[in-house]
Amino acid sequence: MNYFKKIILFALPYKRFAFLNIVFNILYAFFSALSFVALIPMLNVLFDKTPKVDIEPVYTGIFDLQNYIENTINYKVGSTLEENPLGALTLAIALILILFFLKNLFNYLAMFFITFLRNGILKDLRNSLYSKILAQPVSYFTEKKKGDTLARITSDVLEIQHSFLSIMELIVREPLTIVFTLIVMFNMNVKLSIFVLTFIPISGFIISSVGKSLKKHSQNVQKEQGELLSVVEESLGGLHIIKAFSAEGSFITKFFQSTTSFFNFSNKLLNRQNLASPLSEFMGIGVIGGLLWFGGSMVLVDKTLDGTTFIVFITLAYNILTPAKAISKASYAIKKGDAAAERVLEILEAPNELTDHPNAQPISGFNAEVHFDKIGFQYDTTPVLKAFSLSLKKGQTIALVGQSGSGKTTVANLLNRFYDVQEGSIQIDGMDIKEATTESLRKLIGVVTQDSILFNDSVQNNLLIGNPNATDEEVIEAAKIANAHEFIITLSEGYHTNIGDQGNKLSGGQKQRLSIARAVLKNPPIMVLDEATSALDTESEKLVQEALENLMSNRTSLVIAHRLSTIQKADQIVVMQNGEIIEMGTHSELISNNSNYKKLVEMQSL
Repeated sequence: MNYFKKIILFALPYKRFAFLNIVFNILYAFFSALSFVALIPMLNVLFDKTPKVDIEPVYTGIFDLQNYIENTINYKVGSTLEENPLGALTLAIALILILFFLKNLFNYLAMFFITFLRNGILKDLRNSLYSKILAQPVSYFTEKKKGDTLARITSDVLEIQHSFLSIMELIVREPLTIVFTLIVMFNMNVKLSIFVLTFIPISGFIISSVGKSLKKHSQNVQKEQGELLSVVEESLGGLHIIKAFSAEGSFITKFFQSTTSFFNFSNKLLNRQNLASPLSEFMGIGVIGGLLWFGGSMVLVDKTLDGTTFIVFITLAYNILTPAKAISKASYAIKKGDAAAERVLEILEAPNELTDHPNAQPISGFNAEVHFDKIGFQYDTTPVLKAFSLSLKKGQTIALVGQSGSGKTTVANLLNRFYDVQEGSIQIDGMDIKEATTESLRKLIGVVTQDSILFNDSVQNNLLIGNPNATDEEVIEAAKIANAHEFIITLSEGYHTNIGDQGNKLSGGQKQRLSIARAVLKNPPIMVLDEATSALDTESEKLVQEALENLMSNRTSLVIAHRLSTIQKADQIVVMQNGEIIEMGTHSELISNNSNYKKLVEMQSL
């Protein structure tokens, strides 16, 4: 319940629905007990046992309410019985129908209002989870499986929603039903009531002991569901590679292993959970059996109890067993919900290492230079950058080259503040980016990466991510600058064509030109191009390179290059190795110096 208490805070905006649910649950519990008492007048009529009340009762106060109701019913039924026995029976049955109608009406109203509460918590939990996921730095998801995150935002949140209904039953409805029923039972016969009350805690203890390990089993099920979703997500994302390498068999085996584990964990969980119903049923029948023997002896032997009262008492006792069974089921559901709440709160309470400084100021613009001042960075224990220093002046294009793993992409990630530098600082116009708001920093920077990240939406909506307020004319102009307009207008619906999951309806060159158009539409003063042409064929590369040159025109650009032929016009080329700068200069300077850069160029030419 520790985790569930934190989830209950999400119910505060919907407390009016919780209040109304409690009110109608109280009324339901009251009329649930009263509706069974109404059987007495009917049975009295059938067995000719209706007590004689000659004077119409007078209401004297709430403490005499029960006697007043009983005497009034007996007076009405008794006076009718003498003249019209069938009419008296009809009156008694009408009373039963009215009370049962009210009971079920209040039951519906209680469930009606809790629906808004449950679905409101579901909505707010998912919104909070999604917002938290997007707010977390890239590093948070480095070792996280997408499928597990999907499981937490879908099935785990749904489990919490179902469990919340169980909490409302456990706290209000079912206990009150038991309490009101016991009050009526004690008024009818104290001995029998004590007999019933003695066995209920014993039954509850036995049932609860069965569910002690339920939370652990539930955690295993939910964790395995995350594994299963991860396999599906990876398979769909890498379908081309799986087919190209004929790896279907190994992935099917991996998926089957996950579903088998899910099967085994689910069996253990559900078998233990399913034990609650028959166990509580058997314990309840045991109580009824004992009650029949004990009460029957009072009717047949001691003559201290009349048959009509005993029949109604048995019915009331069964009315206790039904909510008692519901409480046992609810306690099982809460244990499952607590396990799901733990997984959800693991994300919601995860610290964000890249939050803005309390006194962070927005960067108003870019006027002079970006300066990397002796920055150091490492992933886990592996150093990536060592005392890296570089100045990128306004209007300048600097290219970073070097072998894979030399730290080029890390420089770009640190500038975007996807990660924070661990040593040194990055400054824009003399201001440390850690002291600036992240939103204002990223507004200054446009990004085009090697992998064109596009979304399952129209061409226009993908471009508008760069500038949601752009007009249609501005969108078309950005596409023309990126050499994308010509192919866009040939699509079935032009700019409104859906490009599929990850843009898979387009070629690599087309996707890259859309990425460039998106960056053009953002119109940032600083551009970061991370190997933007390395995955393209020669014809596509020519179109994309021309688009990139249009993009970089009159902008400050940091280019991470794999194909060295694309950076010959850079103002400065920085050659990196093992996280350090080993040489710098223009293309012609580095070629004339018999440098490492010259060797890289010759290797690519060969």
